Amino acid sequence: MNHRRHDIDALRALAFALVILYHVGMYYVADWHWHLKSPEPVAWLQGPMRALNLWRLDLVFLISGLSIGLLCHGGGQNQGAGKLLRRRSRLLLLPLVFGMAVVVPYQPYAQAVANGTIAPGFMDFLIRYVQGGPWPPGAFDGWEVGVTWNHLWYLAYLWVYTFALVLLLPWLRSRPGLALAHAFRGLRGARLMVLPVLPLLLYSGLLWPRFPVTQDLLRDAWAHAVYFTLFLYGYWIGVDTDWWTEARRLRGRILVCALLMLVVFFVLRAQLAPASSGFGRWVVRFVADVYLWWMVLAILGWAHQLLNRPWPWLAWANEQVYPWYVLHQTLIVVLIVQFAPLRLARPLEAAVLIVGTLAGCWGLTALIRRVPWLRPCFGLRPRAESSSSSPTCGLSASS
Repeated sequence: MNHRRHDIDALRALAFALVILYHVGMYYVADWHWHLKSPEPVAWLQGPMRALNLWRLDLVFLISGLSIGLLCHGGGQNQGAGKLLRRRSRLLLLPLVFGMAVVVPYQPYAQAVANGTIAPGFMDFLIRYVQGGPWPPGAFDGWEVGVTWNHLWYLAYLWVYTFALVLLLPWLRSRPGLALAHAFRGLRGARLMVLPVLPLLLYSGLLWPRFPVTQDLLRDAWAHAVYFTLFLYGYWIGVDTDWWTEARRLRGRILVCALLMLVVFFVLRAQLAPASSGFGRWVVRFVADVYLWWMVLAILGWAHQLLNRPWPWLAWANEQVYPWYVLHQTLIVVLIVQFAPLRLARPLEAAVLIVGTLAGCWGLTALIRRVPWLRPCFGLRPRAESSSSSPTCGLSASS
């Protein structure tokens, strides 16, 4: 039976297109740390960037869990947990290692040169980089370790969550596990809007104050709790027709509620957060958690309504997503280094960064697809398998 979900494929591709815009925006947004920063930051970008940042990664991990759920529903149960983990490891860890060794290094180099902590000279930097440093304090993000995965952190996190899911599969397929999944898929109306938020509120109350987001695999307890919960939600909902019908039915009112909650978030943040009181900060965080789930739920409902059809561009997009994810941030940094000295007007410069990144991803992926040994390094199956209808690894947009 074919369980192909065109809306999820389309949502995966559109989410990645959004991440390119987001990372270009990170160069311009005021007061937010990124590898390189524009000398002319844009203050008004903080609002839309923050509204997006509250749910974008959570949606990514939900889609990733959903993709594994679809795979299991379509036959993954028969292939065994060990085979599932081996397949996912190959699809996730090889691109992670290759990307850290080949694609990412220019990013810390450019950041360290911009910081004035190393002298220009990429080859000298690369020789030192493969040796693990040492580096001057603050040379680049991850200087303490000596190397960095930068935007590829998502692959490491996704592998850990996949490994955890494989360990949990015997329980998830037991009577209590199936009962819990059935209960989640049976949520309707207000219960669907409220009950899945409760674990997120619990994490914010217990973990959020002590574990700010770091993208450090060993010190990211709050982020792990939230991301894995959304990952598990995605695994559960799979192809359950009734759940998706309910999400589609509620899509309009949930979107309105999410936008109203976003307004509440910004108002409370302006009024309470500056005081830095524990209670005020928790209230703002709790509102953000509610907005997070409602926005994700609204996106899923609208995507199921509008995107669940065999779009002509989907087959092409499915094979582009992974290489574009690996390549895009380094291309953005390369373009910034090349064009920032020209001091172009910000709208023109931003357009150059976006179009240049898209063109670079397109051209390099066209080459990668034709080189057999490069394909697995960017998460692509061998050509003999590339016509398979299953997603490569549930990959979608990352930070």
